[in-house]
Amino acid sequence: MSNPFDFEDEPVVTQKPKEYAYLKALNPEQYQAVTTTEGPLLVLSGAGTGKTRVLTTRLAYIIDKGLATPWQCLAVTFTNKAAREMSERLEKMVGPDALTVWLGTFHKLGLRMLRQHYGVVDLQKDFVILGEDDSERICKQLMQEDGIDTKQWSPAGLNAVIQRWKDRGLSPSAVTPKEDNGFLNGNALNYYRRYQTRLKELNAVDFGDLLLLPLEIFKVRPDIAQQYQRQFKYILVDEYQDTNVAQYLWLRLLAQVSNNLCCVGDDDQSIYSWRGAEVENILRFSKDFVNAKIIRLERNYRSTTHILGAASALIANNQSRLGKTLYVAPERDGSGEKVQVRGYWSGSEEAEKVIETVESEMRRTPLSQMAVLVRAGFQTRAFEEALIRAGIPYQVIGDFKFYEREEIKDAVAYLRLLANSSDDLAFLRIVNKPRRGIGEATLEKLSQMARDRHIPLLEAIDWAELKPSVRSTLTDFKKNILRWRGMLADGEALSKVTSDLLEESGYNTMWRMDKSPDAPGRLENLKELLNVMNGEFENLNAFIEHASLVMDTENQINQDLFTVMTLHASKGLEFEIVFLPGWEEGLFPHQKSLEENGVNALEEERRLAYVGLTRARKKVFVSFAANRRVYGGWQNALPSRFVDELPGEHIDMISTVRQYDYTPKFSTKPSYQKWEPEPDEEVNSNFYEWGKSSGTFYDDTPKPAKKGKRVGKRVYHEKFGTGIVLNEEGEKLDIFFDRHGRKKILARFVTEA
Repeated sequence: MSNPFDFEDEPVVTQKPKEYAYLKALNPEQYQAVTTTEGPLLVLSGAGTGKTRVLTTRLAYIIDKGLATPWQCLAVTFTNKAAREMSERLEKMVGPDALTVWLGTFHKLGLRMLRQHYGVVDLQKDFVILGEDDSERICKQLMQEDGIDTKQWSPAGLNAVIQRWKDRGLSPSAVTPKEDNGFLNGNALNYYRRYQTRLKELNAVDFGDLLLLPLEIFKVRPDIAQQYQRQFKYILVDEYQDTNVAQYLWLRLLAQVSNNLCCVGDDDQSIYSWRGAEVENILRFSKDFVNAKIIRLERNYRSTTHILGAASALIANNQSRLGKTLYVAPERDGSGEKVQVRGYWSGSEEAEKVIETVESEMRRTPLSQMAVLVRAGFQTRAFEEALIRAGIPYQVIGDFKFYEREEIKDAVAYLRLLANSSDDLAFLRIVNKPRRGIGEATLEKLSQMARDRHIPLLEAIDWAELKPSVRSTLTDFKKNILRWRGMLADGEALSKVTSDLLEESGYNTMWRMDKSPDAPGRLENLKELLNVMNGEFENLNAFIEHASLVMDTENQINQDLFTVMTLHASKGLEFEIVFLPGWEEGLFPHQKSLEENGVNALEEERRLAYVGLTRARKKVFVSFAANRRVYGGWQNALPSRFVDELPGEHIDMISTVRQYDYTPKFSTKPSYQKWEPEPDEEVNSNFYEWGKSSGTFYDDTPKPAKKGKRVGKRVYHEKFGTGIVLNEEGEKLDIFFDRHGRKKILARFVTEA
């Protein structure tokens, strides 16, 4: 019998060390990932295979073996929730020393470094961290100074361009003219420079700076980089597939001396390219790190054989992946129902049928263990209405995060001004909240005086020429800010000062007088803010820093409610039963994504489908509709190509739409019966025309938009393979290729397929 720990290029391990009891709970692959401590290591961890256990146990093992002290270990996560979970587990395993591990999100750890070396990048000690709305406000100010129409060119768009450059580790001096060829007619780089200058004037940084500036520090001061390189003997990274370029550069630099970098991730769950994640980071790990080892965790402890079979077959259609196949852990019962695939005439019928199934399942399964996961936010409305009609209590996850709500941002802005009189962005946010009769003209006078004297807006109140009534109001406002600040200096509790501030400023009264339906909820959120403050923070600055860094949705699932959420928000969660509606071409995969990024977008959309399937422990219901109401109008739809990629042996297909009558063939893919309409039957034209021309009512390409003799025909190109002509302009063809997405090709380079 072969040894279960016999891995390629690895010594045979015959016995686990008895002194480390926590190793006994590991399976062979997990054990190898924990005990392979030296050199670069990539742990490919599929959904439900125990990656958190591996990361935490590996840290404990390194510390217990004496390979490094806790403070010589760096562990990076993507969410504060994951960091807390790891910290709590580690403390139980190794004791209080766990608290000295450098453990946290990329941004939190980058901030920790920046707090120690702020002077290297011309910051002052009390620098502040700006949120997205403040960053956009600066962009808007810069654009308005030049008379730019902010309706034509949005400040949010400029901020997005700047943050993308920062995600790639590019300071203004590193951006080339070639990369500045789109937004603002190729003038975005100029605004990037001015944006960074304005941040320095405000003694502020944004989230992108929390990684970009440490890289700048390491570049300017190699001795500081060497200090960290010597300190961190072991570096562990969670969710490596979600790293952007700046994070990748940061990790490579820190690991240069020890070379002990362990990255845990799943290339099949990389779904965040829209916020800068680069799946290539994990795909090229073996090339980036010499003699790197790869260990695959494929034993799944969550889902059934049919769910894993469907998910594995689907994701196997992606070309850009390292490859692994999930299977049910031998010690578990892998039996279960097949994935249910349903076709409906309309989106409203789909929602009603899904909720009928929920009503049936809730007799055996708690509501909190069921969820509907949608591709696009607009889909939630139909399900919410159906849930209300059925009287089923529910929650929508992925709404505004707590610290992104208007009332919380306002309260934090008040506190920011207490902490730093120079925080002009905080001043502008709350000087007229509640309304104090401070108009644009007054703010412009204050701003001009602040610029002329190089002083903060709060101090400019004493110097600007203002109407007596306005001066009196602003003087009272300033006195209150200084008084509340004095209360903190005298040792008053942060929660008490904040409570007084919200009452005495009139902010709470503003929401009490507000008649909108969400006003009571806002007051409840402000009470919760006071609860958060109680005893958790040593001072005001510690709280502000916490509020600035809390970016991730905590996803606290209420125990008594059915859950509605997006697929992107569902990553990391699991439910007994999952409903996946809207599997239609144009919606999922999303047409806009395909048009902008072609085959790369298609593969990410497929990974998103894979994530949805693997959220379920016991049952999955996939559905699609022939007609769907989108933004006020009805749209016809074809079933998603992803439906066709689900293997027949793992699914049951039932459809109320005749076009989708399904004959199971138990092969690698399901098939659809050809259908002809009755003479007097109302026909969905999209379905019929496509079905009539192709011999089936399923097709995996976007629909042609304009007329032309070649439009709608299948063609072949020597490099890109087969595709369909979407549009024709003379000899220029717009073609959607099966494997390479949308391309512009001259007609002479293709032949009819």
